[in-house]
Amino acid sequence: MVTPESASLDSKVTVNRPRQGTVTRRPLIEAARRSGGRVVTVTAPAGYGKSTMAAEWAHLETRRVAWASLDRHDDEAGSLLTVLAMACRSISPLAVEVVPKMRGTDVAVLGGAAPLLSAVIRQAPEPFVFFIDDLHAVGSDECQDALEVVLADLPAGSQLVLTSRYEQSFVTRRRLCGDLFEIGTDDLRVDADGARQIFSDSGIVVSDDDLASAVARSEGWPAGLFLYALTVRAGGDARSLFGDERTISDYLHLEAFARLPDDLKSFLRRTSILEELSAPVCDAVVGISNSSAHLRRLEELNLFLVPLDRRRLRIRYHPLFRDFLVAQAHRDEGEIVGELHLRAAEWFEANGHPHWAVDHLLAAGKSARAASLIAATAVPAYAQGDFTVISRWLSTIEDAVIRASPPLLVIATWTALLQGKSPGSERWAALLEDLDEDTVPDGDRAEFASARALVRAVMCRHGPRRAHEDAAFAAAYDREWSPWRATALYALGSTALLVGDRDAAADAFSRSSTCALEVGSATSVMLSESELALMAMEDGAWSQARARVDAAVRLVDENHLEGYALSAFVYAVAARVARHREDVSTAQGYLSRAMRARVDSTHVLPFVAIRLRVQLAQAFVDNGNRTAAAHVLREVDDILSRRPDMGGLVEDVQRFRTTLVDTVERVATVPLTPAELRLLPYLQTHLTLAAIGERLFISRNTVSSEVGSIYRKLGVTTRNAAVERALETGLLGH
Repeated sequence: MVTPESASLDSKVTVNRPRQGTVTRRPLIEAARRSGGRVVTVTAPAGYGKSTMAAEWAHLETRRVAWASLDRHDDEAGSLLTVLAMACRSISPLAVEVVPKMRGTDVAVLGGAAPLLSAVIRQAPEPFVFFIDDLHAVGSDECQDALEVVLADLPAGSQLVLTSRYEQSFVTRRRLCGDLFEIGTDDLRVDADGARQIFSDSGIVVSDDDLASAVARSEGWPAGLFLYALTVRAGGDARSLFGDERTISDYLHLEAFARLPDDLKSFLRRTSILEELSAPVCDAVVGISNSSAHLRRLEELNLFLVPLDRRRLRIRYHPLFRDFLVAQAHRDEGEIVGELHLRAAEWFEANGHPHWAVDHLLAAGKSARAASLIAATAVPAYAQGDFTVISRWLSTIEDAVIRASPPLLVIATWTALLQGKSPGSERWAALLEDLDEDTVPDGDRAEFASARALVRAVMCRHGPRRAHEDAAFAAAYDREWSPWRATALYALGSTALLVGDRDAAADAFSRSSTCALEVGSATSVMLSESELALMAMEDGAWSQARARVDAAVRLVDENHLEGYALSAFVYAVAARVARHREDVSTAQGYLSRAMRARVDSTHVLPFVAIRLRVQLAQAFVDNGNRTAAAHVLREVDDILSRRPDMGGLVEDVQRFRTTLVDTVERVATVPLTPAELRLLPYLQTHLTLAAIGERLFISRNTVSSEVGSIYRKLGVTTRNAAVERALETGLLGH
């Protein structure tokens, strides 16, 4: 099934043919190909034909080609790597398997997805050229770090071509390595021959003097010359172009725009609010039924339309032209711009593009509606473990709007909890607790009370008895079809164990798993099945345990939840089951994944965090590694120092601790701490220790101390050796 999201992604990895009438850049392309530079940068402001040159190169290229066009929605590490991985399908058969594994938290992406994709690129069977267009759209630190890891080691004979409006941070290092070929603004300027081609293809004739004057005054700016041609063709006065009183782009846009029919001018103004155009969304925004005809007319006029697919069903305005149109819309029709955004939001929501709908609702000043849409969309996303997109949406909303929306406040709290964020979880939970129920609409009040009780239950801040009562309240209220019911039943089983009722816990976990399957909550299924597997292990029913944990692992794989904290418990139980059947290699792989994923399993969800670490410690004992087990138990002590009243779990920990003394140690290793595992992925980059500290909000001295500890534990003395060792042992990559 083709979804709107998949269609959008497919268009981003498809090379469009260069527009007819563009100036050829073949000499530059051939120079770049012959240069031997593994990285080619094409850097210039808007309007210099960077994307057009890249497209021309791609169509001339005899090697395999990968293409990725980026936009602002890709400025998140998981989204960026998903686009890049999809692009890599044309250069490596391995890419198909890794596309679904690009999601996760920022650190998980840097430590898992990025090195995995890097390996796919490094192992490509044939030389290739990888084009990444509009790289300036992804400027976040997380994206820059991920890019450095992914693009660090191109195979011989291959090239990476980057187009951007400004220089990327890793270009300087490439320059020092001597494998960089740079194309800049001066290289892309158009001379008299190029200008003559632009004018000829636009159907106008100018004298040599006028041509030379236009080139000189525009300083060879291709977009300026193209607009010059449009102005002359439309009957505008070319003699005063490029004057000082107006900017070139404003003057030329005005000259070209003013001579259009009124219906086209109105269409252009009103559709300028859209980042991407298609006939259906234009119809909805403008309130007409013939947008396809308008788009064809604009294409015939060659008015800076950029196709986004080969069928030309999705297009966009050139950024220079769109900037002008937006200004015109606010100047001439400012009173209806908000209504236009609202129409766009309604269309995008109805057609499966919630992220664009949220953007337009915010632009329309409809923060409350945006909050409701985020809350409604976030519940199924949460059920599938897609916390990153929820976090991105929440970052676009002001705290005051979240506090004013009870459903969104619940989502904000859960998002922080599931990512192990201590300050954020405590803050949102406190706001949730303090919210006056009288401010909640009557029809939503019971549901809100249940959601608030569920948060109290899983955080267990007031002891096991109160947590069990809260979980029971939440489970009793939630209807069979509620997306939260499976989570409430899992919480009921967890707290039943805390109060010592094992039979009730088994029943609740079983009900949670069944319910979660019905509502599509992968996270609740995998946690409940892992708990039931653990109970089967304790009863000696190892075959039953294997069946349950295998089902849980399949869910992790199918829903691509490897990088999330909740998967750590699944892997820990799976490691023990594999070790019992003497599948040592599989057990070690699961154990490495569990240790890495435990980073975000913190005291904010204490039941899961402690149960996880007890199973990790037991897995180390099964391997004869008492030292590692003892270190993991120290993490349990830290959690208990924050949540001391954990009922039966405290007794379980003490019983396990007494057995540890009698463990025969066959191998002794000291595992990396969660803090060290957070830092480890950054060793793949060229960031200084101070810069790593800024990423992680810790001091340079702390970074230095943790790096030294990582080296000692991995038995290495250099940064590169630490990365290689981490890749070998599964602490980086998958």
